[in-house]
Amino acid sequence: MTGSGRTTAMVAGRRAESDRHRQRVLVAIQAAGAAGEAITVSGIARRAGVDRTFFYRHRDLLDQVHALAAQPSGPSAEGEVTRASLQADLHAAQSRCARFATRVQQLERRLSELMGEQTWRDSGLGAPEDIHQLHQRITSLESEVADVRIQLGERTEELNAARLANRELLTRLNLERPTN
Repeated sequence: MTGSGRTTAMVAGRRAESDRHRQRVLVAIQAAGAAGEAITVSGIARRAGVDRTFFYRHRDLLDQVHALAAQPSGPSAEGEVTRASLQADLHAAQSRCARFATRVQQLERRLSELMGEQTWRDSGLGAPEDIHQLHQRITSLESEVADVRIQLGERTEELNAARLANRELLTRLNLERPTN
C-alpha cells in the first residue's frame, strides 16, 4: 500500500468511527428521553461511551442536547420545575448574594469608621465633639477681625488727613503772624 492509500484508509476509518460514535449518541439521546432522565452533555456522553469533546466537534448534536435539556421532561404540569427554571432561580440567587455581599461590605466599612471615631473620642486624643461650633466661632471671629482692620485703616487715613490739615493750618498761622 502506498502512502496515499494508507492516508485514504485512515481517513475512511476515522469517518466510520465518527459515524459509529454519532449513532451511539443519537441512541443514547433517545434512550434518555424515553426513560425520562435528565438530558445533559455529560450524561449522554457517558451513556454513549464518548468523550464530551465529541459534542463540541459535532455542533448539531450539542444543539440537540441543549434543546432537549431545556424542554421539560414528561407531561407538563403546572408548577413543574424545569432545568431552565432552576437555572433562572440559581442566577437570581447568585445576583442577590452578590448584592448582599456588597451591602455587607459597605455596612462593615461604615461600622469600622464609626467605631474608630468613637474610640478616638473616648481615648481623649480626638477633637472635642463641639468642633463644628468652634469652627463657626473661628470663622465669625476672623470676619470680625477683618471688619475691625478695615475700620482701623479708614480711621488711620482720617487721622493722617487731620494731621496734615493741622500742619498746614499751623504753617499758615506762623507765616501770617509777624515776628517781632
